[in-house]
Amino acid sequence: MNDIQQIPALMARIGAQAKAASKQLARASTESKNVALNAAASTLRSSTEQLLEANKKDIEFGQNKGLSGAMIDRLLLDERRIEAIAESLEAIAKLPDPIGSVIAQWDQPNGLNFTRIRVPLGVIGVIYESRPNVTADAGALCLKAGNAVILRGGSESFHSSACIHACLVKGLKSAGLPEEAIQLIPTRDRAAVGEMLTMSGVIDIIVPRGGRSLVERVQRESRVPVFAHLEGICHVYVDGGADIEKAAAIILNAKMRRPGVCGAAETLLIDKKIAHKIPALIAPLLEAGCEVRGDDALQTADTRVLPAHDSDWGAEFLDTIIAAKTVDGVEEATAHIAEYSSGHTETIVTEDAGAAEYFLNIVDSAIVMHNASTQFADGGEFGMGAEIGIATGRIHARGPVGLEQLTSFKYQVRGDGQIRP
Repeated sequence: MNDIQQIPALMARIGAQAKAASKQLARASTESKNVALNAAASTLRSSTEQLLEANKKDIEFGQNKGLSGAMIDRLLLDERRIEAIAESLEAIAKLPDPIGSVIAQWDQPNGLNFTRIRVPLGVIGVIYESRPNVTADAGALCLKAGNAVILRGGSESFHSSACIHACLVKGLKSAGLPEEAIQLIPTRDRAAVGEMLTMSGVIDIIVPRGGRSLVERVQRESRVPVFAHLEGICHVYVDGGADIEKAAAIILNAKMRRPGVCGAAETLLIDKKIAHKIPALIAPLLEAGCEVRGDDALQTADTRVLPAHDSDWGAEFLDTIIAAKTVDGVEEATAHIAEYSSGHTETIVTEDAGAAEYFLNIVDSAIVMHNASTQFADGGEFGMGAEIGIATGRIHARGPVGLEQLTSFKYQVRGDGQIRP
């Protein structure tokens, strides 16, 4: 029997184990879940050397595969990033347990009492690419929300994800929870993804986290409901009422802090009223090594700006490239965003409260910001501890998918012999 023939049996076994584990997790105490998370964080720290060695193998694999510098950065782990992963696990442990919390409660005139409470979704399937920290974030969030999870990491992060997963399993064991509550598919074979997408009787939600081709495939082929965003085409609009120094700092951070993340700015819009300020706004980008593709006004303002083409509007570069153009005020800016945005994250930079409120109310994206970098589009920055992804749909979850978004609810109805006439 070859590997492809073995994958359905492998996935069936993983699915059955996850389903059984989800029943136990739904009844697990907050204390036991927190013990598991804190133990996993401690194990991760003590495994730093092994994790760095595993990550070296993944970096070499990614370089041989021809990944861009930005994608290699997403894959890279160092001591600081490993510590951040451990701290994220501890932050999730400190968050309130959503399971069993009362969302609403009311009485009807007939004496019936209704209570809506949070319950786990069940089994979550997470399919992701090169960021190994997703292994920890997804595993931890699903655990705290009482869900079992099946993780399918990218081929690039294969060794790093396996090492992080081992730390999570040790945490589960130390808390007396089933180790099958967090499972990592042990193969790079893409057939495993296809198998996951058909497991509608086992997996309750699929969360894809990666590039356009991955998300398109999942949305096209999945027989399981999907939380996802297709692309992160994020905009920064600098309004005529902006503080230029503040705007320049926000633009630089939104693009260059980590160009390969989905919250990185891809398009810069500048109010024509402050066209004379363009050099001050884009010089920090150019000096940091960012390629700026602009319209005539930007090319005139700085000869280092390259011509923008129609294909640049709505492009997700995930690299040190940004498209930029001038617009006639906040109304034209929001119209441009409506046409080209992927509905992920947009920000306005302005000291004009009226323009800010117009932008916040009119722009229909999952996250809309005022005077802040788009790189804050992250569940950890929202106080969620971490996120399993960003959802741009309108059903069930939108924006960062954290603990509450990984739950459903049920109604408890209490009576005293009532019968319906």
